[in-house]
Amino acid sequence: MKIICISLLLNLIFSSVNSQEKVNNSEEGKASFYSDYFEGRKTSSGEIFYQYKYTAAHKSLPFGTWVKVVNLENKRSVIVLINDRGPFVKGRVIDLSKEAAKQLGGLHEGIFHVRVSIHIKDEDYISLKSVLRPVPNQSLSSSLH
Repeated sequence: MKIICISLLLNLIFSSVNSQEKVNNSEEGKASFYSDYFEGRKTSSGEIFYQYKYTAAHKSLPFGTWVKVVNLENKRSVIVLINDRGPFVKGRVIDLSKEAAKQLGGLHEGIFHVRVSIHIKDEDYISLKSVLRPVPNQSLSSSLH
C-alpha cells in the first residue's frame, strides 16, 4: 500500500511539473474569446461549450487544468478551466468564454494582452496534504523494502 501511495505521489508531482513546464509557469500573449457560433457545441474535451461558464482553450495544457488569466492592461484577473484546444492564431495564447473575457474587461477590445499561469485550487492543496502525511517511526527507504 505504501509503495502504491508513493508511486501515486511521484506521478502527481511529475505530471504537475510537466504541465507547468508547458507554460514555463506563466505565458504572455494575446487572448481572444469564442464567437457565439460555438455555443452549445462540443469542445475538444467532449464537454459542451457555454459562454457563461469560466472555460478556455489552450494549445497544450491538459484538460481540467485551472489557470489564472490576468489582463495586463487593467490588472483584472479570472480563474478558468481548460476544456478545449486552441487558439490557432499566431500570437494568441488562450481563447476565453465571453463571461471570462467580460470579467477581464476585454469584451470591447476583442483581443487583449494577458498573462496565463497554472492555478492550484485550495482543494488540490488539501488533497496533496493528505497524501503527504508522514509515516510514524519509518524512513522512506525502509518502507520501500
